[in-house]
Amino acid sequence: MLIKDLTQEINKKKSFLCIGLDTDIKKIPKHLHSENDPIFSFNKSIIDKTNNYCVAYKLNTAFYESLGVQGWASMKKTIEYINKTFPEIFTIADAKRGDIGNTSKMYAQTFFENMNFDSVTINPYMGSDSVKPFLEFESKIAILLGLTSNNGALDIQLKKTNQDYVFAEMIRSSKEWGNEKNMMYVVGATKPQYIEKIREIIPNHFLLMPGVGAQGGNLNEICKYALNDNIGILVNSSRSIIYASSDQKFAENAAEEASRLQKQMKVILSRVK
Repeated sequence: MLIKDLTQEINKKKSFLCIGLDTDIKKIPKHLHSENDPIFSFNKSIIDKTNNYCVAYKLNTAFYESLGVQGWASMKKTIEYINKTFPEIFTIADAKRGDIGNTSKMYAQTFFENMNFDSVTINPYMGSDSVKPFLEFESKIAILLGLTSNNGALDIQLKKTNQDYVFAEMIRSSKEWGNEKNMMYVVGATKPQYIEKIREIIPNHFLLMPGVGAQGGNLNEICKYALNDNIGILVNSSRSIIYASSDQKFAENAAEEASRLQKQMKVILSRVK
């Protein structure tokens, strides 16, 4: 999928919501455990009820990889279902890969060719040769970790060099490896005070912004600094949507939460048009 296709879908749905399918077998409703593939059954139900409100789904691969072969099968069935049934929706493999040379090339083939995701998250701290193999795939997007939402970002990303913060130096260097058509950046919604600086460095790139919902990020606050002329943001919410309830109506309750966020986004977009 191309960035222009994503922007078109955002304008159509009046939403820049990304729903994270961080599907934990221990948290899904108990009645699904009798299904042949509980993870896929849960994901399918969520997708069927929420697709009208979001423009992207993000699968955190750790939740699937932790289950071994069956988890990989559930992930593949999920991405195939999205691609076949809702091809207009942008898909993200939240895998946070990052290695050099042929290893990165193999990771890229895994998620772009074998699994057919539109994008994959990458840890860029090993440098350009850990990212560039992902940029060789047409109509695919590399999403680099810029400034993450976790408290541990203080340990390295928010350290200051003689020039600037480490995260700012990384973004400034890495933006030359690709362009705004084949790279995005992860920027945590829990750190709005740094978004203006990031936009000075990369005014035109899309930002994937986790942290709204269970992590406490404020939607209006981040949009104040992050929105650009091309909208330029995907705001991810995972737990507050997919685990809105654990009863028989879990998918309907997830849809209600997704709809609530979409309505807020519609209002925000109406102000910038």
